[in-house]
Amino acid sequence: MSVDGEAVRLKGEADEPGWEVDPDDEWGVAVITTVGRQLKLRREAAGMRAGQFGAAIGYGEDLVYKVEGGKRIPQREYLDRADEVLGAGGLLSAAWEDVKRVRYPKSVRALAELEAKAVELGVYVGLSIHGLLQTPEHARALFDAWQPPYSEEEAESLVAARMARKSIFERSPAPALSFVLEETTLRRRVGGTMAWRRQLEHLLEVGQLRNVTLQVMPTRAGAHPGLDGRIEVLKFADGTAAGRSDGAFSGRPTFDPKQLRILELRYGTIRAQALTPRESLAFIEQVLGET
Repeated sequence: MSVDGEAVRLKGEADEPGWEVDPDDEWGVAVITTVGRQLKLRREAAGMRAGQFGAAIGYGEDLVYKVEGGKRIPQREYLDRADEVLGAGGLLSAAWEDVKRVRYPKSVRALAELEAKAVELGVYVGLSIHGLLQTPEHARALFDAWQPPYSEEEAESLVAARMARKSIFERSPAPALSFVLEETTLRRRVGGTMAWRRQLEHLLEVGQLRNVTLQVMPTRAGAHPGLDGRIEVLKFADGTAAGRSDGAFSGRPTFDPKQLRILELRYGTIRAQALTPRESLAFIEQVLGET
């Protein structure tokens, strides 16, 4: 396409990877189908063909058809430009509030919704750095190492979903967040030396936030209750709680008070055996300085 004699490249699928609709996500499919239908009806009411409309908002005709057919999740820019071109008065832009919640896999959304409601979060992770603490580079390297391998779109979507969960750090009032990481996860150079260094630097930054407690479990500490795997305990404003452990209750989320007391006891014991927050930050600085 050209505008005033200058070539303009319209955005297509290659420019926005990771935005396919999961066919098994019924609610997500329903949301995207409804938004696509509204876009098509407004475009047709404005007397615009798909190619003409796509050119006006900066997207290719094929992508327009996929969005309108509920096969492709529109990004925020797409909705904002469509709202402007079609004179929707903000109604199409407002659809972003629903769309942004279905961009990510259903299982990730369920976890993010629990984290978004939590006023307290306590996590022990033994094999990797917890997702809320990962940099994009670190997360991408982990997904790239998965077998069988993810497609490029799947990996991009998973990284974006993991980064979106980090909005928990921006909430007000801020929730109380507690993390215990194994020493070995700090020494594993995921993504190469530079990505690993940036990850350690990020941990030092997060560990200094007033609402975050970051502790390291040194290898020399010996046996502790977390050796069976991850432990998570979330508490909510209404007094309820949820928890999960790889080594208890078949690894499934639990809301049972008796089971939650067991997880809290295990997590409390782990924290008691780990380095103090001050010692932990000093330890991370030491590991960073060893490069």
